[in-house]
Amino acid sequence: MGRETLPATPIAALPAQDSENVQSLMRRFALELLEDGVRIGGVTQMRGPDASGRSRIFLRNVVSHEEFVISQDLGPGSVACNLDTGGLAMACAAVERAALQGAGLILISKFSKQEAERGGLCDAFRAAMMARVPVIAAVSPHFRDEWSLFAGPLAEDVAPTREALHDWWRRAKKPA
Repeated sequence: MGRETLPATPIAALPAQDSENVQSLMRRFALELLEDGVRIGGVTQMRGPDASGRSRIFLRNVVSHEEFVISQDLGPGSVACNLDTGGLAMACAAVERAALQGAGLILISKFSKQEAERGGLCDAFRAAMMARVPVIAAVSPHFRDEWSLFAGPLAEDVAPTREALHDWWRRAKKPA
C-alpha cells in the first residue's frame, strides 16, 4: 500500500518593495474574505507611534487587531538592530494558533531577514503548511533566493493587486 499524497499548501508571494501598500492590500483582502465568512488568521506589519509617541514597527493581528511591537527604542544615536524578538515570538504564536484552530487563510506580514535565517515567522509558515492552510505573504526582494529555498514549488508570485489576489484565492482555497 502506497503513501497517501496530501495536497500542497498554496502560498501567494507578494513583492514587498512597496511594503506599506502591500501590507494594506493584505489587510483589505482579509477583511473582504472575513465578510464572506472565511476564517482568517495572521498578522500584517504597520508603523506608527506607541503610547509615548515614539515611532514603532508592530505586527497587527488581522482579526483581533492585537498589536505586537517588534521594534524597541535603543536611544538616540543607536545603530544596533532594534528588533524586539519577544514581540515577534508572540505574533508568531498567534498565527500558529490560528492555523491550528481552523483558519481558511493565513496572512504572514513578511519573509525577510529573520525568516531567511529560519527564525522570525518561520514557525507560522510551518504551522500553516502542516494544517494545509493557504498563505499570503509579502516577500522582501533582498531575500528572494532564500525564499525560493524555503517555499519551493508551493509559492506562486502574485501581483500586488486585489484582482490578482482574488484570482489566486479562487484556485487556492480549501474546498468547503
